[in-house]
Amino acid sequence: MNEVAGRRARGGGGSARRAERSAVSFDVAKYIQRNIPNFEILNEEALQIIEYNAETVLEEIGVNFVENPAALDRWRAAGADVRGERVHIPRGLARKLCATAPGSFTQHARNPARSVEVGGRNLVLAPVYGPPFVRDRTGGRRYATMADFENFVKLGYMSKWLHHSGGTVCEPTDIPVNKRHLDMLRAHMVLSDKPFMGSVTEPVRAADSVEMAKILFGADFVDQNTVMTSLININSPLTFDSVMMGALEVYAQANQAAIISPFIVGGAMAPVTVAGTLTQVLAEVLAGVAYSQLVRPGAPVIFGAFVTSIDMNSGAPTFGTPEAAHITYGAGQLARRLGLPYRSGGSFCGSKLPDAQAAYETANSLNMALLAGVNFMLHACGWLEGGLVSSYEKFVMDADQLGTLHHLAQGIMMDENGQGMDAIREVGPGGHYLGCAHTQANFKSAFWRSELLDYKPFETWDEEGARDTETLAANRVTKLLGDYQAPTLDEGIREAIDDYVARKKADMPDAFI
Repeated sequence: MNEVAGRRARGGGGSARRAERSAVSFDVAKYIQRNIPNFEILNEEALQIIEYNAETVLEEIGVNFVENPAALDRWRAAGADVRGERVHIPRGLARKLCATAPGSFTQHARNPARSVEVGGRNLVLAPVYGPPFVRDRTGGRRYATMADFENFVKLGYMSKWLHHSGGTVCEPTDIPVNKRHLDMLRAHMVLSDKPFMGSVTEPVRAADSVEMAKILFGADFVDQNTVMTSLININSPLTFDSVMMGALEVYAQANQAAIISPFIVGGAMAPVTVAGTLTQVLAEVLAGVAYSQLVRPGAPVIFGAFVTSIDMNSGAPTFGTPEAAHITYGAGQLARRLGLPYRSGGSFCGSKLPDAQAAYETANSLNMALLAGVNFMLHACGWLEGGLVSSYEKFVMDADQLGTLHHLAQGIMMDENGQGMDAIREVGPGGHYLGCAHTQANFKSAFWRSELLDYKPFETWDEEGARDTETLAANRVTKLLGDYQAPTLDEGIREAIDDYVARKKADMPDAFI
C-alpha cells in the first residue's frame, strides 16, 4: 500500500498538466434531471392488487435460492420458512427488509465531474451490455475481441450524452473467460473517467472488481462510498442462483451498488399478461433487494426490470412493443412505491442491421423509458439483434439520439425568457423572428442539434455521395476513435492496476469455459 501511495505521489505534476492542456476538448452532458411528469398507467386499485399478489407469490409459492446454504441460513434467521432450497417469505417481511435500501445514491467517478446521482428525478445513461458479437460496416458480424471492447469504451468516453462507461460493452472472446474481467475493468478505469460497472460472472471476479476499485480510488474511499454498479440478473421465474447471489453478496458487503433485475421474456419466463408479469417482477425484486439488505442493511440497490415479449411464431424476443411499454411503465410505479431507484429501457431492437426496424424499435424503447421514470438505463446505445451484437454504427446513432431525451426531459420553460413576449412584441404581425433580439440571444441553445444526421439540401447531399445514416455513423466512429485521447491518470495508480492484473493472470491457467 505504501508503494502504491508513493507511486501516486510521483504521478501528475507538470507532465499531467501539459497532457491535460493538449487533450482533445469535447462536451459531456450532466446526467438527466427530469422536469416532466412520469407516465403512470396503473391506478391505485391495480397497484394494490399487484402488490398483494406479489406477496402471495413470495409466501405461498416461494423462491429458490439454489446451491447457496449461507443464503438459506440468512433467510431462516430472518424468519422465512425454508424448505430445502425453496424460501417462503411471510407477507410483509421482504418489504420490511427493503426499507433499509437507500432511495438514491451517488456513484462516484474517478473524475468527480463525471459522478452521477442514481434515483429521484434523475436518469443516468449507460451503453449496451453483454453481446458476444460485434458488427461494423466494413467487417460485418463477428466475435468480439478485446480491441473491440476498448474501442467501445473509447466511444462511450467521447459520447456527449452518455453518462456512464457501462460494464461488458461486448464480450471479448479472444481473452480467457477466467481472465477477461481483469482486462475489461482495466479498460474502463484507464481509457475513461466516467463511472463503470463491476464483474458478476463469479463471486471471485466481483471481489477482483472491488480490489481494483480500491487501487483506483483508494481503499478508504471505496469503503465509505459507492464507486461501482453491478448487474445481478434473476433466473426468472423465481430462481436466484449461487453465482449471481455470490456476486451480490460481495458487492453488498462492500457497499457497492447492485441492479436486482429479473430477466423476463413474456410468455417464456413470465405470464403472457401484463399484470401477471408485473406480479412476478415485483416478487423477484422484493426477494432480491431484501436479500441484499440481509447481507448489509443500507447497501445501495436498483429495482431492475428487463422485460420484452416473444414472437409466438419464431420464439424470438421482440422489442419496442406496446406490451413491453405497459410493463415498463407499471414497473416504474411499483419501484417508486418501494422508494427505490429504477432500471429499465434501452436502445432495444430485434433488427440485424442498424436500419429502419432498428430505428423504430429503439425510438419506442428510449422514449418509453424516459416517460416511465427510469433512473438507470443500461443498453442506452449500441444494442442490435436482440442484444447479441454490439454495433459500432448503432452505438453512435443511439448516442446521438440520447440528446433528444435530455431536451425532452427539460420540459417547457415558463420563465420570462421562455414566454417569449419580448420577441412577439418586437416582430409583430407579418414579420419574422430570425433576426430579432430574442432569437439572437437563444439560437445556440434553443434547439437540440444532431451531430450525425443529415439536414442538407438534396443537391448538397447528392454531391457529397448520397450517404445514408449508417455511412454517416461509420464516418463518425472513425472520427471519434481518431480524436480519442485517454483521460489523465496518475502514473502510480496505472502501474498498480497493471501490476494487479498481471499478478492475478499469472496465478491461474487459462480457461475458456
